[in-house]
Amino acid sequence: MTARAAAICGLILTVTSLEAADVSKQQADLFSRKLAQIVQGDAAQKPGTRRTPVTETELNSWFTYSAKPLLPAGVSDPRVTMIGNGKVTGQAIVDLDAMAKKKASGGTFDIWNLVGGKVPVNVAGTLRTKDGIGSFDLESADVSGLPLPKSFLQEVVSYYSRTADHPQGVKIDDPFALPASIRQIDVGAGQAVIVQ
Repeated sequence: MTARAAAICGLILTVTSLEAADVSKQQADLFSRKLAQIVQGDAAQKPGTRRTPVTETELNSWFTYSAKPLLPAGVSDPRVTMIGNGKVTGQAIVDLDAMAKKKASGGTFDIWNLVGGKVPVNVAGTLRTKDGIGSFDLESADVSGLPLPKSFLQEVVSYYSRTADHPQGVKIDDPFALPASIRQIDVGAGQAVIVQ
């Protein structure tokens, strides 16, 4: 899968959710077909007229059955709940050991001396998209139910989103271009509509 397709998958992750009982290989395959259509696009179609609905079950099934090779090492079991009106919550298991080893200063009050292991990281916020540009307004974050400062979450996101092209990783507050000629993503309860 191309980096462009992986970026689309990451974007769609922020706008879908999971009902564990509904996760299936068939739903994962359905999402894979929709993803291929989104990536391929249709140059003959007028911009803003192609609408592809993606359900939470489809995407989260895809995460369960197909996404592991695209996830950063140390991140597993991503799950996102789509609430509606752009609001989403997400969870992933994040291995903080690798980060802690690189970040720890050895000081008594250094937070990196206190964290480690695989922990559930939860995030809630609102996805806003328009005219091919998106942004995410963070509302809350926690680790195993303990509130997480935005600066700490930013370090985690930056660490796990680094690439050769973006060695500093993703900045939570920065607007981003939507890939594959996506104009906007309408987030409703239980489903998102990708508009191209």
